[in-house]
Amino acid sequence: MSLPSYISSENVGPWHIFLHQVDQVAPLLEKSLWPWVETLRRPKRSLIVDVPIRLENGEVAHFEGYRVHHNTSRGPGKGGIRYHQDVTLSEVMALAGWMTIKNAVVNVPYGGAKGGIRVDPRTLSLSELERLTRRFTSEIGSMIGPDKDIPAPDMNTNAQVMAWMMDTYSMGEGRTVTGVVTGKPLSLGGSLGRPDATGRGVFVTAREAAKRLAIPIAGARVVVQGFGNVGEASARIFAEAGAKVVAVQDVSATVYNPAGLDVAALRRFLQENKTLKGAPGCSEISREEFWSVPCEFLVPAALESQINRHNAGQVQARIVVEGANGPTTPEAEAILAERGVVVVPDVLANAGGVTVSYFEWVQDFSSFFWSEDEINQRLERIMAEAFAAIWQLAEDRKLSLRTAAFVIACSRVLEARAIRGLYP
Repeated sequence: MSLPSYISSENVGPWHIFLHQVDQVAPLLEKSLWPWVETLRRPKRSLIVDVPIRLENGEVAHFEGYRVHHNTSRGPGKGGIRYHQDVTLSEVMALAGWMTIKNAVVNVPYGGAKGGIRVDPRTLSLSELERLTRRFTSEIGSMIGPDKDIPAPDMNTNAQVMAWMMDTYSMGEGRTVTGVVTGKPLSLGGSLGRPDATGRGVFVTAREAAKRLAIPIAGARVVVQGFGNVGEASARIFAEAGAKVVAVQDVSATVYNPAGLDVAALRRFLQENKTLKGAPGCSEISREEFWSVPCEFLVPAALESQINRHNAGQVQARIVVEGANGPTTPEAEAILAERGVVVVPDVLANAGGVTVSYFEWVQDFSSFFWSEDEINQRLERIMAEAFAAIWQLAEDRKLSLRTAAFVIACSRVLEARAIRGLYP
């Protein structure tokens, strides 16, 4: 598969990856939807804001923030907020687009949105982070709301950040509005099961793929890139199911043990030392060697474009399960396909987080909360049913799982767009 001229093999931007995916799927849709495909190539609205805050030393610092609504044909926008020094508008646009697809894949009544601030949160104190969050919330206040756009945690944001966002929005409304964000603390209307939801969804989709490929989970080797919320939860749930997590990589180090890592001990070590370097019970290997570790499951749960044309040929996994958004470039996916590696795409694999966010939103509106077992059962059912539909379509039409997921999702989004018509 060759890349279109607007994508550079050396510098594949996230938005161009998304456009490439839309271009690939468009000819596979019903002809009645073709006039509406351009909708997917154009975000509904994008906001760039200046976020000034006063630092502890008295100086005023300025940060650039973004909120993008990609599509709201099926419901209010839904998507996380990330704090990272490399956040760009292109990235946020792509992430919003993938949220449109993701929400439609699991058939929750949301559109796609995303936000972020270009900041290294490690350089700010807790009070500076609070000021940053509150100012950003006020700047994007016209775009968000429980029936307009519902933010959630993403990279380097958490339940505390969501609490600050909810409080700031509520002060402007003069009432407590719990449903304006999801991923909140339980004491503010958060949902049980939300912290592990994305990682649990990764495991469920991996398990469903393994069933169809006759790969037993017990004893299967798992390699995980990223050991934050998604990567750690994925690794832990795999281990609880009897798999062996043999390698973990984060920004600090890559650790390896062919007999299996103690995931709980590794998590404690990271919490205590802020690094994986020197963790007991494992050896350290290079970042490049990580991709060559033999395994049944590879879970990239870090940043975009981590599997690319330079390392895709080294991947020794049977199944790649995308815990991150956009971790595999189009060129890399073609290389993996040629080598018989199955890729469970991000728009399905990591949709567990937004699925439980939907549960949280529903619970906030009804002021009635479910048990964690109920949450997990509902999550497993939705993820397994979505996987089954995608797998069946891929089999019937000889498509990749990603293309099948996009066909299903784009059809749902564009059917809604078409039947709504244009105003005025």
